[in-house]
This record gives sequence, structure tokens and C-alpha cells, in this order.
Amino acid sequence: MQGRAGLPLSPGGRAQVQRWRLPAACAKALWLSSPLRRATETAALLTDGPVTIEPRLIEMDWGAWEGRTLAELRAEAPQAMAANEARGLDFRPEGGESPREVRVRLAALLADLAAGRDAILLTHKGVIRAALSLATGWDMTCKPPLRLADDTALVLHGDASDRLALDRSVLRLAAE
Repeated sequence: MQGRAGLPLSPGGRAQVQRWRLPAACAKALWLSSPLRRATETAALLTDGPVTIEPRLIEMDWGAWEGRTLAELRAEAPQAMAANEARGLDFRPEGGESPREVRVRLAALLADLAAGRDAILLTHKGVIRAALSLATGWDMTCKPPLRLADDTALVLHGDASDRLALDRSVLRLAAE
């Protein structure tokens, strides 16, 4: 869990992003990025246009668990971890943020964007999972309704009633 560490893209990650080509429709979109370095580097590789840093897109706060793996945590305290994971949206890392709290800050951002133009949000897995939860009602107590690979984007549509829905399940990023 990288969490909020200001790590750069790995060489492999950088090479992967450099191969992606977004649909032409993305050129006119508003670009917003998490303030974390790996997201801002991704944005710089994908667009020559302006990118606004948006603090509400920062990754979930993993607290004391940052830098650790789920496998390590599960091995260290299997019953406690299983009970915490069973809480779904109320799962909470020690000293960190719950997915429900991520949803709240993301919902506020999406409400601010609802009346505007299309937007591309460069963010992290915890925030993407919160968006998927908002769009589908997934409570995070079971497997997600769809799995996103590193070379896919979640495409969502907001309507006039501030509801968020899956527009298409995924958008595969074309490689060069």
C-alpha cells in the first residue's frame, strides 16, 4: 500500500503510461490530478494541456499500514484483519481513513464538477474503488462488480440529480 507516499512512477509504470493513447474526445476535457507525484507524472505523460491539482483525489490514507502489504497484515493478525475487511466501507487502517470517508470527499468533488464539462481525474486505486462504490452501490463487503486493470479507465456519468452511474464498464487505453 503506497498510500500517500510521494513516490514517482516506477520505470515500468512510466513505460506503460508512455504507450497509452487516449481517445481524441479527451483533449477537450478538464484534467484534474491527485497531488501525489505518481499521479502528476502520469498526467504530464498523457497531456500537454493544463492539469489542475485536486487535493480530494489524493489516495486513501493508510495510516500506520502505509508501505505494508495486505498479505503481511493478514499474516500478522488474521482474525482482526478479517473482521476489519468484513466491515466494507467502514474498513479502517490503523490511524488511517475508511473507504466511506474517501467516498464523502470524492462525492463532494463530483458534485462540484456536475455542472461542468467532461473531466479526467487522475487518481489512485482507493479513490477509484470509492467511485465504483458510489456508481454501483457496492458496499465493499464482497468482490467489486468489475475489476480494473492498470491499462483501463473507469468511465462514469453524472446526471442532473447528482447520481453517478457507470457509463461503460471500462475504457481500455490504446497502446502505441
